[in-house]
Amino acid sequence: MRFAALLLFVIFAGLTLSSSGCYTFNPIKGNSPYSDSTTVRVAAFTNNASLAKATLPQTLAEALRDAIQSQTKMDLVPRGGDLVYEGTITGYSISPVSIQAGTTQTAALNRLTIVVSLKFTDTKDDTKSFETAFTRFADFSTSQSLSAVEDELIKDIGNQLVQDMLNRSINNW
Repeated sequence: MRFAALLLFVIFAGLTLSSSGCYTFNPIKGNSPYSDSTTVRVAAFTNNASLAKATLPQTLAEALRDAIQSQTKMDLVPRGGDLVYEGTITGYSISPVSIQAGTTQTAALNRLTIVVSLKFTDTKDDTKSFETAFTRFADFSTSQSLSAVEDELIKDIGNQLVQDMLNRSINNW
């Protein structure tokens, strides 16, 4: 009898919470401040970083489009859009980190850093529009050449940048 009562309580509590809208697993799909926005445009990213790989702008724009499609209920559109993302790659650099002491100071790791300037426009509420730069990096061993690990590093850094962009724009973090 106690088991049946407990089971009924759990089912009732679960239905109440899920139907009341007070909790959703993904804030972008549920309690987003953009619940009235239905369309998003991700403009082609541009590259102003001299060392960046030629495919980086397209890679980042596609990653942002994929994340919007998988994490929101909004539709991507080629023109217009309630929300508009415009990005420019402004930094792409490799620097030594984790210097090892000894007779010859050498780096144990190198760091690839990517900086993206983002202009986010909310056409329905201009107070939510912004322009800011996002920076992320990943380290790799000095025993590896950049060309051997660059694609994987770009993928990892790109995913972090995209989440930062979505968190700032749609999740309002």
